[in-house]
Amino acid sequence: MIPLDLSDFQIVIAVAIFILGCMCVLLGAFVLIGRGHSSEVRMLAANTARLAQKGLAEEVTGLVNSASALVASLNDLVRTSHGTGVFLMTLGLMMIGASYWILTQIDWAAI
Repeated sequence: MIPLDLSDFQIVIAVAIFILGCMCVLLGAFVLIGRGHSSEVRMLAANTARLAQKGLAEEVTGLVNSASALVASLNDLVRTSHGTGVFLMTLGLMMIGASYWILTQIDWAAI
C-alpha cells in the first residue's frame, strides 16, 4: 500500500477534482455547440414550417395548431440543452476553483 500523508492526499484529491472539472467544462461546451444546432432539429423545424404554411393555405386549423405546438416543443428542447451545457460548464468551473482552493490549503513549507 502507498503511504500518503495529509498533504499528498490533498494533492491527489485536488488533481482528481481538477480533471473532473476540466471534463465537465469540455462536455458542457460540446453540449452547447453540438446539441442545440443539430441537423435533426433544423430539419424538423424546416418541415414543421412547411407544414404550417400548407395548413394556412388550406385553412386546416388543427394542423396549424399542431405545427405551432411542435415548434414550441423544439424551442424548449433547444433551451433545455443550452441550460444543461451552461450548468455543466458552471459546475466544471466551480470544481476547478475548488481544486485550487484545496491546493492553497496545503502547508507547502512543511513538505
